Amino acid sequence: MHQEMIGLTIAGLGVLGLGCQWLAWRMKLPAILLLLIAGLVIGPVAGIFNPNILFGDLLFPLISLAVAVILFEGSLTLNFAEIKTVRKNVKSIVTIGAIITWIITSVATHYLLDFSWSLAFLFGSMTVVTGPTVIVPLLRTVRPQAKLANILRWEGILIDPIGAIFVVIVYEFIVSSSKMHSLAVFGLMLLVGLVIGAIAGWLIAYVLRKHLIPEYLQPFAVLAVVLGVFAGANALESEAGLLAVTVMGMWLANAKDVDIRHILHFKENLTILLISGLFLILASRIQLADFHALGWGAITLFVVIQLVARPASIFISTMFSQLAFKEKLFLAWVAPRGIVAAAISALFALKLIDDGVAGAQLLVPLTFMVIIGTVVLQSLTARPIARLLGVAEPSPKGFLVVGANDVARQIGLALKKYDCRVMMTDSNWDYIRAARMAGLETYYGNAVSSHADEYLDLIGVGHLLALTPDKHFNAVVTNHYETDFGQRNIFRLNGRRHNSGLEKHSATQAHSGAVLFGDDISYKKLASLINQGAEIKHTRLSDSFTIDDYYQQYKGMPLIPLFAVDLKQNIHLFTVASTVEAKAGWTIIALVKEAD
Repeated sequence: MHQEMIGLTIAGLGVLGLGCQWLAWRMKLPAILLLLIAGLVIGPVAGIFNPNILFGDLLFPLISLAVAVILFEGSLTLNFAEIKTVRKNVKSIVTIGAIITWIITSVATHYLLDFSWSLAFLFGSMTVVTGPTVIVPLLRTVRPQAKLANILRWEGILIDPIGAIFVVIVYEFIVSSSKMHSLAVFGLMLLVGLVIGAIAGWLIAYVLRKHLIPEYLQPFAVLAVVLGVFAGANALESEAGLLAVTVMGMWLANAKDVDIRHILHFKENLTILLISGLFLILASRIQLADFHALGWGAITLFVVIQLVARPASIFISTMFSQLAFKEKLFLAWVAPRGIVAAAISALFALKLIDDGVAGAQLLVPLTFMVIIGTVVLQSLTARPIARLLGVAEPSPKGFLVVGANDVARQIGLALKKYDCRVMMTDSNWDYIRAARMAGLETYYGNAVSSHADEYLDLIGVGHLLALTPDKHFNAVVTNHYETDFGQRNIFRLNGRRHNSGLEKHSATQAHSGAVLFGDDISYKKLASLINQGAEIKHTRLSDSFTIDDYYQQYKGMPLIPLFAVDLKQNIHLFTVASTVEAKAGWTIIALVKEAD
């Protein structure tokens, strides 16, 4: 292949991966599904891309290194202090539940597809994992109750590294089964992986804690160490690399006084790139004849995984928990398989094929069939099932109001009249007490603290209003919650700065939400009007009393429109960048100071 064509093909993979990720975001689907479909189209269907020809002998090392980085990124989120509220349930699901799923899936694979016991147990271990790359997008669409969402999210985070270790263990037994010292080989693999991973984790934590590397170099340094640890552990003992990088990530995630947020952010972006490329490459290697070779037994196996293995694992592992029956039913339905299952299956299938293991070429198409089946089925049905069982969050119409001062309380009470949840937050106890006395829900604490990330209940909340007197803190808050609510649903009080010479003292305005109410509407102005006796008034428009009549009625008086409520009880906030076109039947809510 000519060098120009190689460059064009790699660039094309990047563009295609971006397109799949963007389309998945627009459609609110796991990106893995569209990436798999795109890979099948450019590979076995159209025949325009063959990774074996493009990468040659580099294919296997590239897949191995990509899987190592993905597993490290997953384990880097494995902070044990963050799963206190669901520790018992999650622990049971990822241990007892995983073993039950593995056994049932393995037995079914052996009898339904006539796989050897060793290959069946390997496939069973591969399909134990769910993974955050498919769970998180699904949860955003389904919006189950917070407790269930946390259980599923932490199961996905924990089961990725645990499942990968599980696969490595089973594979090691398979390749060493003909040797008398298989247990010794297995024990050595565990020892090398644990020791090297722990040493590397401790060393990186020490370097970061002592600031021995400048911050801008830290993400690159950690990535280089991850690749080095993976390759070095594998060089000492085959297959110890995945365990080593997983242990290293877990060590860093739980190290004290080590800030890994910027490293995690870098790894998340890198993981998106690797997942996109990896899935396109893996899917394009599948031959359609392999799917035909699986036959109806594969469909039956999928039914067993969905309707037998998962429910059995959930109901047995949570037998003594306080989860309600309907909550267990929902957990039993949701378990989409993800990137680790696909990447691990491809990685070990290549090794087993090289070792001459019969049937190893069917591992990848069978795993991808399970991935596509679970993602499609559960994406389409999980939300209706959550509603049917009564475990879905209410529609996120509510508001998180940062600030419980006089202005914020008045606006919060006005919003509450329209059947939406309002949660007030503040670090000032007097403000919080006043809000509680007024009948508002409150959270006493800093809205951007780690405690708020863990304990602030945002069920039914889909919008943010930053209404503190500190415009810089308002910008910080909106930036912090942009991922949770989306750029269109975050709003802040600010007031435009007209003195550009002071911009160097201001917080960045990028990604900090829409400015509320008007150019010159600041907290100080709103508070001043309220102190002078201004009130929030609710005025309903009609065919005979239009929005123009409304403004004419209050002409010459201080009037600040805050929001409007349409006929469907949807709330539209007045901002600098948008105009609310209120119609007949709408209600206008404004702060008005009528003439004395």
